[in-house]
Amino acid sequence: MKKILVVATGGTIASTPHQEGLAPGMTIDQLARYFEHSQDVSVDFHVLMNKDSTNMQPEDWLKMARVIDKSQSQYDSFIITHGTDTMAYTAAALSYLLNGLNKTIVITGSQVPVSFKRTDARKNIKDALTFAQRADLPGVFIVFDGKAILGTRAIKLRTKSYDAFESVNYPYIADIADKHVRIHFRMEAEKTAVPKHIGICPDVFLLRAFPGLSPAFFAFLQNHVRGLIIESFGNGGLPFENRDLVTGVEKLVRQGIPVIITTQCLEEGQNMELYEVGKRVADAGGITAGDMNTEAIVAKLMWVLAQTSDPATVKKMIQTPIAHDLDYI
Repeated sequence: MKKILVVATGGTIASTPHQEGLAPGMTIDQLARYFEHSQDVSVDFHVLMNKDSTNMQPEDWLKMARVIDKSQSQYDSFIITHGTDTMAYTAAALSYLLNGLNKTIVITGSQVPVSFKRTDARKNIKDALTFAQRADLPGVFIVFDGKAILGTRAIKLRTKSYDAFESVNYPYIADIADKHVRIHFRMEAEKTAVPKHIGICPDVFLLRAFPGLSPAFFAFLQNHVRGLIIESFGNGGLPFENRDLVTGVEKLVRQGIPVIITTQCLEEGQNMELYEVGKRVADAGGITAGDMNTEAIVAKLMWVLAQTSDPATVKKMIQTPIAHDLDYI
């Protein structure tokens, strides 16, 4: 008999109407009633927190990771019920924090509370149970709208539709329907083994480049962050004329602050060597993140900085594929 632990964290799925709008308020007994399962599986419940995921913080990722890590000998699989707004960040973070754990960890939620008459929550719960019981795939996955997405490759793309999440630069792992799992893609074992480390350094900043961004902002950042992520234009380019952001990157790198360069384009990653505007950033010390998505980069940099401040080591770890977050540099 498979044993599954459901870790409840709040979110829309457990929300009820309040005077100021929907907010998590369902008890675990109320939520558990919707987890109908067959007799060949055992399901336990643990209330870890009761938050709207907008209020989710890196410290909460650590709480989730520790609960799962401490319970791994007792359970075959885990399901986390979670709000959708920061679900992709949590999925990526747990992929790093629990890297190497040989268990299926499913994160699910809904766009509409489970207690509402018309809701996607009941299907997502049923699919999450099915995947947790039958997929037999180690790793962290978001199960939503009948699809399983690798935790480091998911983004929330829609605010209302039931198909809220997409898999970016990576195949969908499986379809789930009528209590059956159809696996589309099995991940190969990664060549580099990375030791497990349950730790987070939240002292990072995410900056989206835009025409008119002042280079003076970089002077502020050098005294307030341990790492910077820049969502650049196109293939990794930043302006060097008039408002020169490239020099700002160079100054931060000289201060020992790693600067990770990603792109505002959702698909196909980047090639910083293709254009002068990108090559100048690379020459200034910007670290390319290849085809990783922003949610994964944020979580990975926090996880890496909790282990090292050495710029060369940070670069190596960021550019090492972990939990299948990266296909190329």
